[in-house]
Amino acid sequence: MYSLAEKVAIVTGGSRGIGASVALSLAEVGAKVAVNYARSADAAEAIVKKITDAGGEAIALQADVSQAEDADRLIQQTKEKFGRIDILVNNAGITRDTLLIRMKPEDWQAVIDLNLTGVFLCTKAVSKIMLKQKSGRIINITSVAGLMGNPGQANYSAAKAGVIGFTKTVAKELASRGITVNAVAPGFIATDMTSNLKSEEIIKFIPLGRYGQPEEVAGTIRFLAGDPAAAYITGQVFNVDGGMVMA
Repeated sequence: MYSLAEKVAIVTGGSRGIGASVALSLAEVGAKVAVNYARSADAAEAIVKKITDAGGEAIALQADVSQAEDADRLIQQTKEKFGRIDILVNNAGITRDTLLIRMKPEDWQAVIDLNLTGVFLCTKAVSKIMLKQKSGRIINITSVAGLMGNPGQANYSAAKAGVIGFTKTVAKELASRGITVNAVAPGFIATDMTSNLKSEEIIKFIPLGRYGQPEEVAGTIRFLAGDPAAAYITGQVFNVDGGMVMA
């Protein structure tokens, strides 16, 4: 197993679900982790405690990454605490699902602001540090909804499709300085976000016949974030979806 000792990671939306699994997974291989949260302070502190109890280093940092000042503060506080930033996982996201005809402009905008603009703001802020370091790995969480669309999720699908285009462009812009930028597209993963869905209907469209687990997504992210074998991979989208999307 490779080691991320002395490496520093930020995981946005790291207090629960996929984000929490990513924070724990990166810490398991030695990374120092900044666990970002917007409102779930207790949940974020619980993840930090799990990491520190296991002998790792972590801090919980509050920031609404859809806001430029908050995103900048998150990056700067992490840099001040740990001295550098090597990994950014743009995971924070929300849903406001409803059919297009019923979608309110504020529901559209809230999803775009966090799921897409938040990725832009955090990536822009961290890239200044990574450019000076001449190294870094950025992993953006998109979704199969951004690849194939999903009824009732025009806002979410648009934001996640935007993340894919953003990933490819930034990968080209930063590659010459040793920074890789990739995206991971989860399918239906067993988290709070999917707990109210009719799973028996969804599973019909998943070749592997089940929801994924957050740890399965985290494993792909950990590979992209730290494995030496991922050093030559950039601008790619990795589907972790049980076979839902096959290009």
